[in-house]
Amino acid sequence: MNTIKSINPCTGDLMKEYPEMNNEQIESIISKAHEAFLKWKDLSFETRAGYMRKAAQIMLKKKQEISEVCAREMGKPTVFGDGETDVCAMILNYYADNAEKFLADRPLETSLNKAFIAYEPLGVILSVQPWNAPFYQMIRSAGPHIMAGNTMIMKQASNVPQCAQLMEDIFNEAGFPQGVYTNLFLEGSKVTPLLDDYRIQGATLTGSIGAGASFAAAASKNIVRSILELGGNDPCIIMNDADLDEAFSAVIMGRIWNAGQICCSPKRIIISEDIYEQFVTKAKETFESIKIGNPLDKDTVLGPLCTEEALKKALSQINTAIKQGVTVITGGKRLEREGFFLEPTILTDITNDMDIYHEEVFAPVLMVYKFKNIDEAIDLANDSTYGLGGSIFSKNEEEAVKLARKINTGMVFINHVTTSVGPELPFGGTKKSGYGRELSPDAIYEFVNPKLIRITNTKALY
Repeated sequence: MNTIKSINPCTGDLMKEYPEMNNEQIESIISKAHEAFLKWKDLSFETRAGYMRKAAQIMLKKKQEISEVCAREMGKPTVFGDGETDVCAMILNYYADNAEKFLADRPLETSLNKAFIAYEPLGVILSVQPWNAPFYQMIRSAGPHIMAGNTMIMKQASNVPQCAQLMEDIFNEAGFPQGVYTNLFLEGSKVTPLLDDYRIQGATLTGSIGAGASFAAAASKNIVRSILELGGNDPCIIMNDADLDEAFSAVIMGRIWNAGQICCSPKRIIISEDIYEQFVTKAKETFESIKIGNPLDKDTVLGPLCTEEALKKALSQINTAIKQGVTVITGGKRLEREGFFLEPTILTDITNDMDIYHEEVFAPVLMVYKFKNIDEAIDLANDSTYGLGGSIFSKNEEEAVKLARKINTGMVFINHVTTSVGPELPFGGTKKSGYGRELSPDAIYEFVNPKLIRITNTKALY
């Protein structure tokens, strides 16, 4: 029997195994989710909100447990795991408080008597989410769509099964009816065929471009709405008038957070040549003094990468870049200790004929570029197949906004690195970073039917 394995990335030890679900179990899950939808959709917003708020309360009560399972299973330092729990509770409460307002009937201005848009849920939503912020990713997906009246089948990444099980347990403890939210223990390669099931009416995936392409193709074949968030190679432009201390702190922490395993992390630092050397020198000193260790220790800032495979991929990308002529300012090697640890790394002298110029590096690797003028900075920022987020640091807000409009991404943050903390702010990208939006009012409209209802009289001719 195949199993889903939980391995501690700090030690490499196997902690727990979960049997992979068979076809009969999967059929039962889909069937129960569909049956639950037929009742859940007719409950009042107030009733659904009660379940959501209860789940938020339970998550806050279990904050330490959530932080520790994240640390043990994917290497996130507990100081960051605590924050992840807080954000999850915010998201649940945000949709509990606002879903009814967002999905209220919308009157239309028309000369044809009366008409309005009524928003109705679609049905069962299949959600495929990654390991890097396991609880946040599940909640970011589940919050709006379940509150809208849909039910959800959650396929969490196979390296965090304990996180997945705990999340389902929390929904159950909150009293959600059986089938409203169900975890799916299944290898990733076996998920896409589930979209052939007519009862699945929506599909959302956060993952790689390859996984997203195959997922979107299956959704399209079955006329199933989909959302894709496929990572990023986010540019961060630091102008010569920026507050360098503030920019530096934001960029370094943004890149080190979660061992660099964040889709919207500032990966390509594009900095004015006037302050380039100062920035690189300070970054080197900081990277070489970062507290690296067991993510369960309160003073740990940088934990391990999530898996042995993730570490090998990052090392391969770095080694290929070295062969192609990149300069390693610091780091670039595996740490000589148990677990999947990579030295914090700074790379410079990167050119567009190098592989790493075009790749997303999901590790604590800072790639630094310099620019002479603003047009060169814009060209560097936009020279990517990705288009998730970006950031600009400048004291001139007006000019920074003009620059932000020229950056071809789904999000641009000014004087802050791109984040997805505020539930009221939309999150999503363009180009090969995917399509659709999560969080904010926008998210709740992704999987509802905006039904036109027109009211007229029998004398109307059209």
